[in-house]
Amino acid sequence: MSSTARRRRRSQHSPRKLPRTPTGNVEVLLIQTIDHLGQQGEVVAVKPGYARNYLLPQGLATIATEHHKRMIEKHKARLQEIQRARLAGLRALAETIGAQSVTIEANANDEGHLYGSVGANDIVAALKGNGITITPDQVRLTGPLKELGMYTVQIHLGYDIDAQLRLWVVPAVQGERAAPGA
Repeated sequence: MSSTARRRRRSQHSPRKLPRTPTGNVEVLLIQTIDHLGQQGEVVAVKPGYARNYLLPQGLATIATEHHKRMIEKHKARLQEIQRARLAGLRALAETIGAQSVTIEANANDEGHLYGSVGANDIVAALKGNGITITPDQVRLTGPLKELGMYTVQIHLGYDIDAQLRLWVVPAVQGERAAPGA
């Protein structure tokens, strides 16, 4: 194979070159807010591998060209309005969760110790029964709940917005048998 053919073949399969800053990083425009990196609409400098392997394929960012930077300046007010609406929705959800009192039934012995434990997935399922949808990683527990009683559970909704949920862990009704492994 000639050197020209090798060069042509190599250029077809090489990854797209990313424009780099003088420090060797790549400037990307964030399409979504990413914790510990930046807010939606910001231009941030990241390592080329992080941009190429995670941010760009996941659709979380795009290359920050001059055109994109001008477009962001034009739409900054619109983005801020969307952000305000999102924060207002999260604050309303925090108030709704704070007004809730959730009861979870669990099998326990006579001393009040649970045979299993109540974890984040159980709390998410109980809230879903009340029409509130959150994810298990938003539930902040110091550890699994292993005794009957009332607990205050912190729910982190994002953007430094937290809600306090009152949770009652009560013994399961004696007439009902729990499914094996539950």
